[in-house]
Amino acid sequence: MITGLDHVVVLLEDLAKGSAACQALLGRAPAWQNRGDGADRVLFTLDNMTLELMAPHGFSVAADRIREAIRLSGEGLASLCFATSDIAKMHRRLERVALRPEPIAEVESQDTGSGATLRWKCTRAATELTRGVRMFFLELAGERPRSAATNASPVLGLDHVVISTQDPERAAALYGARLGLDMALDRTHQDWGQLMFFRCGDLIVEVVNRTAAGGDAAQDELKDDKLKDKIWGLSWRVADIDAARARLLASGIDASDVRIGRKPGTRVMSVRSDTCGIQTLFLERTPRQAG
Repeated sequence: MITGLDHVVVLLEDLAKGSAACQALLGRAPAWQNRGDGADRVLFTLDNMTLELMAPHGFSVAADRIREAIRLSGEGLASLCFATSDIAKMHRRLERVALRPEPIAEVESQDTGSGATLRWKCTRAATELTRGVRMFFLELAGERPRSAATNASPVLGLDHVVISTQDPERAAALYGARLGLDMALDRTHQDWGQLMFFRCGDLIVEVVNRTAAGGDAAQDELKDDKLKDKIWGLSWRVADIDAARARLLASGIDASDVRIGRKPGTRVMSVRSDTCGIQTLFLERTPRQAG
């Protein structure tokens, strides 16, 4: 039913600043810009998903809702939108698994630069039933234009999106049984906590319970609302991590040394600045892992 991750939404106060930071981070130019429904938007579309930056515009109920979300949770990752090839079937499934979807809406967007138009149908599940993570489901008519590379060694696509949870059993039931994603891994490590990997197209939804490793940082963060999960971070896929690190450093972006990743056959680095408040990792797969 779910065919992949269509896009991830990032809420910002200053869209121009955020767009410039993402262009430097990804090594790619924006592919789409739009204004409407109380928001300005800039989209970066990669091989397997889109990163949507959104900031409030004007004075309306929709704009105030975005401002309130930023006030309560800060800037950063705000929602996930899953891709589906049949929104009507997806809507029926969401109803069957008691996620209380909104009526299907038909939406149109026009790029402010080119005048091109995109259309899609979408629905939204009730956030209180998706453990606090805002989730949308979208059937896109046609394809989005891709973000052109602006530098050598650009980001290719998303490798995984990380969800932090305090209740791994209920989170597993949500992403596996109710949404229908295939669980590829479930293991507990003394240093990392419990890790669950769910396949979503050619990327991974990683659900992490860090208290399983004895840590209390996540619990402190959620002490006022322990049942809520949070979209925690993004891991971007690159072809050559050494070249990508050199590009970031040349742009003034702080990046860690490259190290061996948790997954066999991977090398990773942490990006420590200019990420729009998002926990960010770059990952390189060896040819053996790339398939």
